[in-house]
Amino acid sequence: MSTTDLSKYDQGSVPDAGKMRFGIVVAEFNSDITSSLLSGTLTTLKKHGASDKNIVVKHVPGSFELTLGAQFLAEYDDLDAVICLGCVIQGETPHFTYICQGVTYGITKLNLEYNIPFIFGVLTTLTHEQALERAGGKLGNKGDEAAVTAIRMAALQREME
Repeated sequence: MSTTDLSKYDQGSVPDAGKMRFGIVVAEFNSDITSSLLSGTLTTLKKHGASDKNIVVKHVPGSFELTLGAQFLAEYDDLDAVICLGCVIQGETPHFTYICQGVTYGITKLNLEYNIPFIFGVLTTLTHEQALERAGGKLGNKGDEAAVTAIRMAALQREME
């Protein structure tokens, strides 16, 4: 089992997000987990200078819908990055595999087709307990990691322009 704390990072290496605009798409399925991911994401974005007025949050039914929700945000708002937050927990059927593959492929495709970063903040765990550990539990919060990644990737893009 991994012992990496998803919330630990070198805070000094994170650029100022004060002039950046972020979209966040959150899956409602497994909402006890995804609401914790959202909380971590928002806290970390704000800690690094993002303001409430520069953060747009939209909800979609499940993780599979994250891709289209993220595309909508990218097309209808002027954003520096889109963060996709979801949680898929393995069950007794192959549904887990199909959803994980679809979301991974979809977010990868968005990264290649649009001129902004789309961040993969989707937990893919075997159990609900593992998801809790990664959504603010003993392994930190994947939402923190997603926010830092979004800031760093948006800064990289600005640096390249």
